[in-house]
Amino acid sequence: MTDIKGIDPSVPPTGTGCADCDAVGGWWFHLRRCAQCGHVGCCDSSPAQHATAHWKATGHPLVQSFEPGEQWFWDYDGNEMYESGPQLAPPGDHPADQPAPGPTGRVPEDWTRRLHR
Repeated sequence: MTDIKGIDPSVPPTGTGCADCDAVGGWWFHLRRCAQCGHVGCCDSSPAQHATAHWKATGHPLVQSFEPGEQWFWDYDGNEMYESGPQLAPPGDHPADQPAPGPTGRVPEDWTRRLHR
């Protein structure tokens, strides 16, 4: 997976958490980073599923996990996972002290019941 349409390795992530959840005081389970524009959104298990919403709104098909220690990419158009790909601009994941789910202080006590499965 090198020189792939839909990946701009020079674009940094938009922040350390889901930009859309942060805007409304929401929370997330895991984070995904758009490989084209750097938008950080929450995963499909999260209540708001902002990474998928970003793909649907923009047509940017590739995301990379924004979780520490994970390098995989997901292609929404092809419904396919890639174990690795080009290195994107740093940082490659959210801060290690940021919990998952997160962020601290906004995760409800019954968060496991609120996940999409």
